[in-house]
Amino acid sequence: MLLTQVLRPRTSFHRSQLAIAALFCSLGFQYATWAARIPALKTELGLTAAEVGLLLMAAGVGAAVSFPLVAVLMRRLGSQRLALASTLGLAALLPALAAAPDYYTALAVLLCDGLLVGCLNVAMNAQGAALETRHKRNAMARLHATFSGGSLLAALLASGATGVTTSVAAHFGVAAAILLLLLATAWRGLLPEDGAAGDGPAANEPAGDEPAADGPARDEPAAGEPVREAAPKPGGRRGRPLPSRLTLWMCLAMAFGTVTEGAVNDWSALYLEDVAHASAELAPLGIAVVSGMMVLARLFADGWRSRWGDGRIVLYGSALAGAGLALSLLSGGVVPALLGFACVGLGIAAVTPCVYVAAAAQGPEALTLVAAMGTTGLLAGPPAIGFIANAGSLVWGMAAVAASSLLVSLVSTRIRWAPAAG
Repeated sequence: MLLTQVLRPRTSFHRSQLAIAALFCSLGFQYATWAARIPALKTELGLTAAEVGLLLMAAGVGAAVSFPLVAVLMRRLGSQRLALASTLGLAALLPALAAAPDYYTALAVLLCDGLLVGCLNVAMNAQGAALETRHKRNAMARLHATFSGGSLLAALLASGATGVTTSVAAHFGVAAAILLLLLATAWRGLLPEDGAAGDGPAANEPAGDEPAADGPARDEPAAGEPVREAAPKPGGRRGRPLPSRLTLWMCLAMAFGTVTEGAVNDWSALYLEDVAHASAELAPLGIAVVSGMMVLARLFADGWRSRWGDGRIVLYGSALAGAGLALSLLSGGVVPALLGFACVGLGIAAVTPCVYVAAAAQGPEALTLVAAMGTTGLLAGPPAIGFIANAGSLVWGMAAVAASSLLVSLVSTRIRWAPAAG
């Protein structure tokens, strides 16, 4: 049934969902592709460990400084055109990184990569939020599942490419071609500019072809539903208005959530090998457990959101992630570590989709800022955990990941969430 919908979407909802999912898959695939070949790039460019850390930070810096640019581009281009242009740019940057002749060129490429990641992250989540608003159906968690699926696809491709050739350029060339195929999938199905979230179907979509939702339909905005905050009164402060308190709480929730998500993926294998003393064959299971649980949870999370509401999902999910990881660190050993990583994947999976939906309800400025914080946390979190581990130990670094997840639970109580359907 699912395969049939993917190969031949029958409704405007499924057509748009497939197109937007292609964007999410592209972002996860592109990021994981170059991250998987960091060891090869380190060898080719003759980098030290410190230089590798700065290389990783360059992408995080690019994402962090992308906010003003993304805000302008969203107003001028809209999410549809910005998403397509960003995906095309990310595809072009992979061969550019493989061809980088020196360290400073690679830094510049990854800085641009971070900027484009920031653009695509905002645009694709704006499309996802518009899809939910237009069709009154929860879809964001499944869209984020395709991001994790793209990362998994990139890891499998990297493993296969390494077994066939040592050429990073060949690997990245194939990956760029896959990104172009995903771009072609997204090309015609994205929601039109600004009208995506409006009332009624878009001009290029037939009306009346929507079947009953897979789960309960989302209510129209009512009591408890996030609403846009009032615009500044005329004659007030000139220039760009400062973010509201609610937006800042969402920024914190997004930053802590993506730090947890990114760091546990990047450091789980090393923790299993160096601290839990797992074998070289078992060490990669950390990433597999986290990614697998995240994909599984995101496939079901939209139904959970309809039943229990976004606020409960974020509150209890992040608490489960933090507590489970903390208990595994106290217990020690391979099995407790894998169980702790499973708790993180299960608990943190729905945090970012729910926060993106809440931010989109506040308007494009709030969504742009929250998305920029999410990209920054995802890219800058792993190096920050590395600095903590270097100053103390990897146990302290992973403890910081657990604390970050628990902070999401605390911050979530300050955010207005969409209520459960019905």
